[in-house]
Amino acid sequence: MRLLSLQAVFVVLFICLANGAVAAERPRRVTSETAPKPSPVPLAILSIIPAQAEPGAKVLLSGTGFGGNATVFLGSVETPLRITGIKQAEFTIPSHLDAGLYALYLQRSDGTTGRSYNFTVLPLRPVLNSLQPSQISSCAAGTEREVVARGRNFGESSMLFFDGAVIAGTLLSPESLSFSAPNAPGGLHQVQIKNSPENSSVAMTIAVETRPEIGEVTIGDSHVNYYELIISGKNFNQNSSVYVDGLQIGGRGGQDMAEREKLIYIGCTKLVYQRHPYSPVNKDFRLQIVNPGGEASQVITVTAP
Repeated sequence: MRLLSLQAVFVVLFICLANGAVAAERPRRVTSETAPKPSPVPLAILSIIPAQAEPGAKVLLSGTGFGGNATVFLGSVETPLRITGIKQAEFTIPSHLDAGLYALYLQRSDGTTGRSYNFTVLPLRPVLNSLQPSQISSCAAGTEREVVARGRNFGESSMLFFDGAVIAGTLLSPESLSFSAPNAPGGLHQVQIKNSPENSSVAMTIAVETRPEIGEVTIGDSHVNYYELIISGKNFNQNSSVYVDGLQIGGRGGQDMAEREKLIYIGCTKLVYQRHPYSPVNKDFRLQIVNPGGEASQVITVTAP
């Protein structure tokens, strides 16, 4: 009986020791309240490409900690940030931003704000698409010299350049500027528009036409032994010559002004040819105007005495 009681005691003691060992080996359950929270990834920008750009341009950022709800600030202007990779994002410069230097920084939805960086918003680059007209007469005057430059991104600060020199212009709209073509030698000349010294359009050419052109020939006043032929057109010169059936009259190397046939310069668009006919009977003859530089008009046929 006593032996049986001791055995029972040993059994109970063994069970208690076993339970204690199991309890000692069993890991303790860690609740969410006691688990250490991971540290947030620092919000940092490692590169900005490009470092300056125009409104409407895309800017690429690389860095860390952007998160899904980060936004970018340019000064006080907030702009959405698009995550494009693990450490990459991009944004578009708002189209209404004025040119200038801005503080660029990121902000997450948890309120974390990153370091700020200088970012330059450039003036919009002007785009020049056409000049209307693209050719003017050297003797054009008044509104005939008006040229309209068409394109986009023009503003009050836009400057017009003619062969590298600033000329006055009038802003008609963000897509058009007008100016009066300066007096310039014949040939091609360059027109360019700049919104800043480093921000210019491509240059386009405008032609100043000096080749004489005959519009019409009419009979003017008649005198005792000669009559006047009125030659109307454009680009006539003080020293222009008239060639009548190949004979040069007026200008340099033409017949002397003291002789019978004369060519009188009235203006850029008008010449008077004093013709002394051999008879009053009409006949056909060829007539051409040639300027001192050798530029010649078309040859026309005139029927007159």
